[in-house]
Amino acid sequence: MKKEKFEDWILFENENYLLVNKPPFLSTLMDRQSERNVLDLARGYVTDAQVAHRLDKNTSGVIAIAKNPEAYRSLAIQFEKRKVYKIYHALTDGIHKFEDHKVAVPLLTTGKGEVKPSRKGKASETILNSIKAFSNHTLLSCKPLTGRMHQVRVHCAYAGAPIACDELYGGKWLYLSSLKRKFNIGKFEEEQPLIKRYALHAHELVFKDLDGKKVGAVAPYPKDFEVLIKQLEKNS
Repeated sequence: MKKEKFEDWILFENENYLLVNKPPFLSTLMDRQSERNVLDLARGYVTDAQVAHRLDKNTSGVIAIAKNPEAYRSLAIQFEKRKVYKIYHALTDGIHKFEDHKVAVPLLTTGKGEVKPSRKGKASETILNSIKAFSNHTLLSCKPLTGRMHQVRVHCAYAGAPIACDELYGGKWLYLSSLKRKFNIGKFEEEQPLIKRYALHAHELVFKDLDGKKVGAVAPYPKDFEVLIKQLEKNS
């Protein structure tokens, strides 16, 4: 991954918070498989930086970083009390016409790092809205009202709209050959998927600052997600 400067990811900054656009394939916290993570990079910029929430390694998008202990406590409480406004964009398999479709299914984390719908799980709610339909895919706006592990991914799958390239929860890999009728690949070449991760992006985050005023940011799509959407628009 290209080593951009942490400063290049900053969407918003004041005396209490940083909102950054996390690139895909970067862990929020320390990861044995990676040398870099959001927290360490943030602490290279602000010594007392803390993250009050996480994004999965493969999920891109906006993440909030507190610059001091008081700001961290305030944001952590807002997350706990479900006072934070979050919107994810997900490219899903199939054509779907969701309009404020609520998925209210308890989720249970297994010992294998997977999450499954279960009556024994924790209460979880997500609101789904269709943004745009393509030939065989739909771009969704997903508003999680709770913050469970893999919630958006599992709830999309439960609604019959698995996220593209999310094999763990039923998504299918997306190739250019499935969009272009006359697409040809070299005899000894292996076709690569249009995006090499599940197609999920944390698009918007809004919460309250210590003075009660709203703080928020919208994160532009990273290059891989942007190229994916352009290819779908071009070939639908």
